[in-house]
Amino acid sequence: MSKNQTLLDNIAIVLLSPKYPENIGSAARAAWNMGISRIIVVAKEYPDHDRMAKLATHNALHLIDTMEFHETLADALKPFSRVIGTTARRGRQRIPGKSPREIMKSILPLLPTNQIAFLFGPEDRGLTNDDLKYCQLRSAIPTADFSSLNLAQAVAIHCYEIFHAAVHEQKDIRPAPKIATSHETENMFAYMEDSLRQIDFLQEKSHTYYMNHIRQFFGRMRLESKETNLIRGICRQFLKHGNHVK
Repeated sequence: MSKNQTLLDNIAIVLLSPKYPENIGSAARAAWNMGISRIIVVAKEYPDHDRMAKLATHNALHLIDTMEFHETLADALKPFSRVIGTTARRGRQRIPGKSPREIMKSILPLLPTNQIAFLFGPEDRGLTNDDLKYCQLRSAIPTADFSSLNLAQAVAIHCYEIFHAAVHEQKDIRPAPKIATSHETENMFAYMEDSLRQIDFLQEKSHTYYMNHIRQFFGRMRLESKETNLIRGICRQFLKHGNHVK
């Protein structure tokens, strides 16, 4: 197996609540053309296989047959150390999106030892702020008039940039160590949230605001598993002490 293919095997395309099975097939075809073979769908019901297969064509049909399926986003993202949310929406609570090429420069050193997910939202509304809380980075495709692209186009552009970086830029990277997975960081955030609630730091009106900023702060760091375990352990002891005092 080539080094390029090893890097690409650590990439997954995650489709959240896609409205049309045909778009899943088109996304799978685009991914396979660029050497990416892991497709994950998050939805309430498993999409219609025949409708997905029709647009995947025979070349990418095996991606549909081996596609991972999850009912919740948290479960789907558990093994990934970095999650890139793709979005064209802007807002005061949103981190400004970088171009796909800029994103690849950020994550390329992580690829040899970490699993990376690119998350795409529903065709009609995209990713919500609640979806984006799992994402350490945001990717936005620059367009001439800031119009949004359809799902398959967005997947194709990102997959091309991934492939281009893996082939042409990986020789210049210095591999980074393995960092904590989404499952580990989400457990850490849960303990932090409980601890901050106990000292009344998180008020009803400001709860989401502060937790989003805490997530963004730690998202800029490359925490390793042992570091998330340390923070979680401190919070656990804090909670035990608080309950004992009460």
